[in-house]
Amino acid sequence: MYFDETLTCVDCRRPFAFTASQQEFFASKGFTNKPSRCGDCRSARKAGEGGRSSGSGTRELFKVTCSQCGGVAEVPFQPRTGRPVYCRDCYSSRAEYR
Repeated sequence: MYFDETLTCVDCRRPFAFTASQQEFFASKGFTNKPSRCGDCRSARKAGEGGRSSGSGTRELFKVTCSQCGGVAEVPFQPRTGRPVYCRDCYSSRAEYR
């Protein structure tokens, strides 16, 4: 039998309810740890705001000129000077990367 429990959020330090139905759901999924964040902080974390990013946030892209075809491409890293950078098509067609 599960009973409502009050927990304290590790981010905002506010109390939040861990309801009996939530506890039952956690148990059905095999989760053994109680939640450590309130709903607002959990949503903010999933959206990539504050703390470490979950990876679901938007990624900064850098415009570059492809070293092989000369076309414009966007890459998710800051290119280094003197290193070739390829667009998606040229990168996938290079035999050394297959």
